[in-house]
Amino acid sequence: MSKISVIGAGNVGASCAEYIAIKNFADEVVLLDIKENFAEGKAMDLMQTAALNGFDTRIIGSTNDYSKTQRSDVVVITSGIPRKPGMTREELIGINAGIVKMVMENCLQQSPEAIFVIVSNPMDTMTYLAKTTAGLPKNRIIGMGGALDSARFRYFLSQALGCPMSEVEGMVIGGHGDKTMIPLTRLASYKGIPVSEFLSEDQLAEIKASTMVGGATLTGMLGTSAWYAPGAAVSTLVQSIVCDQKKMMPCCVELNGEYGESDICIGVPVVLGKSGWEKVVNLDLNNSEKGEFKASADAVRAMNSSL
Repeated sequence: MSKISVIGAGNVGASCAEYIAIKNFADEVVLLDIKENFAEGKAMDLMQTAALNGFDTRIIGSTNDYSKTQRSDVVVITSGIPRKPGMTREELIGINAGIVKMVMENCLQQSPEAIFVIVSNPMDTMTYLAKTTAGLPKNRIIGMGGALDSARFRYFLSQALGCPMSEVEGMVIGGHGDKTMIPLTRLASYKGIPVSEFLSEDQLAEIKASTMVGGATLTGMLGTSAWYAPGAAVSTLVQSIVCDQKKMMPCCVELNGEYGESDICIGVPVVLGKSGWEKVVNLDLNNSEKGEFKASADAVRAMNSSL
């Protein structure tokens, strides 16, 4: 039996629970929140869609009772305040660091063998905080950001190409921030053909810029952080772990010499399986991309120093 716990029943957390349930790969999803009856209400609402959406996953809600999360295979942490318009992910650090640390401690008491997926912003720093305070093997701490950023990158590519997103491949590495993420336009492809064969340099530059501010754009439009795409990204990542699918996707993980960086959690492509992230995939970056990655790592490390 597989059990997933999602801490934080707000828009992102509920979306995570919904997509995990609809994909029908988990036996149970626990949705936990500090607000009285909030997670219970979300869980009941989602369970009333089971007959309509055809899933058998059991979703239960809990108000701050971490014993309900006991023996989870994967714990997804979405806890913290969301971004407001004009607010950067970095501005959330002071508030969310304390929340994430407390959640990690409570969840580890109940599920010492769990794999942790960090969604809370600023995601790179929260992943680093989780890794340095939990004392877990590095493969069991994973930040979600790159999977989401890459999906947004593929969206903008498909819009420019006028083709289905399933025909496009694209990857975003580096930090999960408006100024630190690196959409790899050089390596993006349309049915295996470099997108540079179809799009001009100006178009690719515009796609890159749109991807980097993709989250901020939606925050400005919605008045809060997006939730559908983050929830879908988490569900895809968690499914690869629980079902041992060995999918490759960019995630925020601890580096120890890979890409020339150490003592940092940042987005790089990894293979995901039953033990968490199983290996880092080394991309052959050109000099310009290496420079961008170094600058991104420096910015993430500077933010980590605020902890």
